[in-house]
Amino acid sequence: MDIREFVAGSIGHWRSQRSAHHLAFGHFEAVQSEIDITDLALDAPEVVALCQAYSIDPKEAIAPFRMSWVGQSDWEDSEEIKGNCVLVPIPDPERPNCGKLLRERGYAEEVAAIGEYHITEDNTFVLVTNYDRASAEEKIWFVNPNVRCRVSLIKTSAGTGVITASFSSEIRQSSQSA
Repeated sequence: MDIREFVAGSIGHWRSQRSAHHLAFGHFEAVQSEIDITDLALDAPEVVALCQAYSIDPKEAIAPFRMSWVGQSDWEDSEEIKGNCVLVPIPDPERPNCGKLLRERGYAEEVAAIGEYHITEDNTFVLVTNYDRASAEEKIWFVNPNVRCRVSLIKTSAGTGVITASFSSEIRQSSQSA
């Protein structure tokens, strides 16, 4: 699997159940979400702008996409969780199945971010993103074409301690059941 196949396999409407352990707070959280992943054109203004923000030629991009989500957490009186983000893979021409992932909004911090990705021999997508105050590591793999799993770790910026650990199961919804 390469990045183009990974993104193509991710396009669609997903229902997600996430379990998160916030070690810093000693708290467990359950989140149910609806996630929409849609492909974007290489010349879409938001794709070009994100590439330009990192001084990357948009022609280096492959399979840009937008991820939108809305969800609900059981953490106290939590408000609805929602947002969206443009993501642009930039493959490394010298290292197969490796590259950078430009993100309009980060996972661990609500700022633009650039992560390093690679796809393992067993087709697991691995993304590591370093932020000012934290580091995020995400692993996503397909159980079958309509079920995928995601493991995320938020670590201290030095990478020496885990702040949050989560597991998500995501099921693609067909147009008939959505």
